[in-house]
Parts: sequence; structure tokens; C-alpha cells
Amino acid sequence: MLRPTGQGKTKADKKAGKRPTKAERHEQEQLDPFADKPLFKSLTQNLESIKSELGESQDIIFRELLLTDIRRTKALIVYVQGMIDDERMNEFIIQPLHRDLFPQDGSIEPQEMLELMKSSQLSTGIVTDISDWKLLFQKLFMGYCIIFVEGADHAVGANVIGGARRGVEEPKTEMAIRGPREGFTESIRTNTSLLRRKIRSPKLWMEQWTIGEISQTPVSIMYVKGLADENVLKDLRERLEGINIDGILESGYIEELITDQVWSPFPTIMSIERPDAVAGNLLEGRIAILVDGTPFVLIVPSILNMFFQASEDYYQRFDIATFLRMLRFVSFMIALLMPSVYVAIVGYHQEMIPTQLLLKLAAQREGVPFPAYLEAFIMELVFEILREAVVRMPSAAGNTISIVGGLVIGQSVVEAGIVSPAVVIVVSFTAIASFVSPNYSLGIAARLLRFFLLLAASTLGFYGIGVVVLMLLLHLSNLRSFGMPYIKPFAPMFLKDMKDTLVRAPLWLMRERPQKLASGNRIRQSIETEPRKEPEQ
Repeated sequence: MLRPTGQGKTKADKKAGKRPTKAERHEQEQLDPFADKPLFKSLTQNLESIKSELGESQDIIFRELLLTDIRRTKALIVYVQGMIDDERMNEFIIQPLHRDLFPQDGSIEPQEMLELMKSSQLSTGIVTDISDWKLLFQKLFMGYCIIFVEGADHAVGANVIGGARRGVEEPKTEMAIRGPREGFTESIRTNTSLLRRKIRSPKLWMEQWTIGEISQTPVSIMYVKGLADENVLKDLRERLEGINIDGILESGYIEELITDQVWSPFPTIMSIERPDAVAGNLLEGRIAILVDGTPFVLIVPSILNMFFQASEDYYQRFDIATFLRMLRFVSFMIALLMPSVYVAIVGYHQEMIPTQLLLKLAAQREGVPFPAYLEAFIMELVFEILREAVVRMPSAAGNTISIVGGLVIGQSVVEAGIVSPAVVIVVSFTAIASFVSPNYSLGIAARLLRFFLLLAASTLGFYGIGVVVLMLLLHLSNLRSFGMPYIKPFAPMFLKDMKDTLVRAPLWLMRERPQKLASGNRIRQSIETEPRKEPEQ
């Protein structure tokens, strides 16, 4: 696993005197037989080694050519078809190598020819020296073309990355009425450029790792130097360097491997698909983790309050944003508690229901063979199955099934007398409320906890609900995200940070960044920033 230049050793490296066993060395050689091995001077040996290692793969293209020096030295170009831009390849690599730029007196050596290519011939943006096989295969599968020259003990990698990729589009999971319409893509370089366009400052720093012994996935962190906490940065680097896994295919791998608390339904690392939302978190002193191959960027440290916020809260008036945030919080509580509260009232606390409503509920439940908690459990389970089926089906068929399935199943179970109409109303309203949350991960937590609350309400009524809620509050108070209390600024309480929680204060009042987050400059706007006052008549 590669580390940024200047970083310390991994945890495995720090184990003094611990050498790999013979079995471990054999396993490593089987996994990466060319690790740290130099290239050959012979063009034929290099060609045979690549073909042997890659198993005669048909998408690996070998282009042999003769250079224009007096000896007509042989050269070899190797690249992966579909991962390069063919036009750039022809214009910046093939055509320049056919020009008469080499001395014709026979004095130039193969090593000098490669240096001349780098300095005068290859006109692509990034050209790098390659001296060992591990680096060669990394660059080859990143979209570089590798250039060998007969007699040289190293090669040159030229960046001609291309191929079919998804363009920048509006994110599907984080829709917004007002704000930018661009979202991250599967290309890590496209994603870093989107953030650079939002924060045009030299203080926006980036560090990169290559994680995954087989997948060789680029993973980057981005932060604003002087704002991000150095202790959090150090902790994050150590966690990333401690990852030893075959492959990283999505940011969810990284999230699970570096999270503080695995056994918790609440997400302690936030995933975001919008560049403007990530840029806002960077300006507050947080750190972004970008993984190649996924449009979801991770944010650390993350607290519970962040999952009720949307990027458009800052693009409209503070009173509207405050109302929407409170609406999201109320919707989350409804999605979490409504079925269990219904079961507790119907099963244990009928005296809390008005007489007229109680008579109607009793009439509806007449002939229903199941108790209230089993009705609610069955309908919740049916709805979860329906929701998962809609997600996995094609979009055109999924929309039809979600509408038809919901109507048909709801009406059929009521007419068959399996459940009462009140349960269908409760479960439907709960499902609608669960979609109000702007973050999908928090909605999943509410879906999981709803079943535990149903079980508690069916056994102990409101007392059982109270016990489970108290246990959840204790659990939340013990959660940490890279050392940050999860329910900050409520516990511990920071009054100055209350301006951007359930209530979004006017921007001119939020002059400071969150406490215990930004280690450097905590002032984000001048004290002179005030709303314009109406002129006196």
C-alpha cells in the first residue's frame, strides 16, 4: 500500500523485529510477483514478462516501432484499450516519436533517448519515470501508456487517460430545489477538480494513497490547511495506512474500515454526492475522503445534526431553512416512533384515546384475527419488502409497482380483514415521513430501530418505548466520530454552535466556525458584516 511522501510507517511497519514468515512471503509473491523488481534492459524480456503476467489479455495493446536515430532503435508502447484517449495517443505519443529529433551520429544512448522523449517529444501533460514492475502495472491500469526503449533499464509512462466515462450530472440521491445542479462522478480526478472550482485557494490540500493489494484503488483526502484539526488528520492517516485488504470498490469499504463504532445503527461518517455540500464542510474544518470509482464522498468528523441539514438550507432565507429543518426532525421522530406509539396506545393505554375515536378503532378492529402489534409488524415488513423490490427493479417498472403494489396490497389486506384500516394509515404515513430525511443513511437507522421499538411497545407499552428511547440517548451520548461527540452541540453543550442546528440563524450572525472543529482560524466572516438597514425617512 502506497503512502504519501513524508508520512510515517504503518502499524505493521512499527512492529520492531517482526519479519514476515516464509509462508507470508510466498503469499505476497503469489499476490504481487513483480513487487519492487526492476525492469529488464531487453525489450523482448519485458514484452514476454508483461504477456506472461497478464495472461495474453486481448485488451492489452503492444505497439512496436522503430525510432528515428541512425541505429533505428526498437521501442515498444503498451497500453490498455478502452482506458486511454486514442486521439491524444496518436497526437501526443505516436506522431512525436516519428519525428527526426534524435542525433544521427550514433552517440545517443537508450537512457538518453528516454530523457529526450520526456523533455522534447512527448507533449502530453504528465510524464513519469518507471523503474520497477509494481509502478508499471499501477500506471498501466490507471490509463497511462508505457514506452520501452531497447537497452534502457527503465521506461516512461505518459498520461493519456480517457475512455468512456459518465459526465457531471445532477445527483440522484440528493435533489435540491435551489442550488448547483452538478454532482460527483466515478472519476476521482473529476471530483477533486469540482472541489477545486468551489474553493479556489492554495490552502486546499490533497493527499493520496493507493489502497487494495489487488484493486490498487486511489484514495484521496482533501482539507483546508489551517482549518482542519491536525489531530483528526493524524488519526485519519493512521487509519487509512492501517487498511490491508485485497480490494476497495466503493467508499463504503473505507467507511466501514475506519469508523469509530461498527455496532451502531447511526452513521458516524457522512456520505455526500454534492460538491457544494462537501465544500461547505471543508470550510468548516472537516475532511473529505474521495475514492476512485464512486460518486459518494465521505466527510469526517460527522455529527448527528449534519444528517438533518441540506445544502439548500444556506441558499434561501433563514426562516424557511429553520422551518424545513424542524420539519425534518419531526418527520424523523414520526418515522421512528409512530408505529410503536400506535401499538402502545391501542394495546395498553386506551384511556388516552378520545371516546369517539376509540369506538371507531374498535369497530375497525372487529373481526381482525391479529393483535395490534402483529398487524403493525406485518405491514411494516410488507412495506420494507416492497420498498426493496422497487429499488432493485428498473425505474420504469419500479414506479408502477410502487404505486400499484401499495394500493392493491393496502386495499386487499383491509378488505380481507387481515389488518385494520388504521394500521395501513399509520404505516403509510410513517413511510412517507421516512423519506423526508435528506440523508439515506439516517433513514435506514430509523427503519431498523422501528422494529425494536415495536417489540418494546408490544410488551411494556409506553414504558417499553421510554426504556428504548433512553437507551438510544445513552448510546448517542457515547458515540464519537474521530473524537468528536456525536450529539454535539447539545451534549456537550456549545451555545455558540446552536445557531446552525435545528435553527438556522441568519448568515451574518454565524461569524465563527463550529467549536472543537476548526483548529486554526475560527472566524469565517468579518464582524462588520451586517444586514443592510433601511434608510431613515
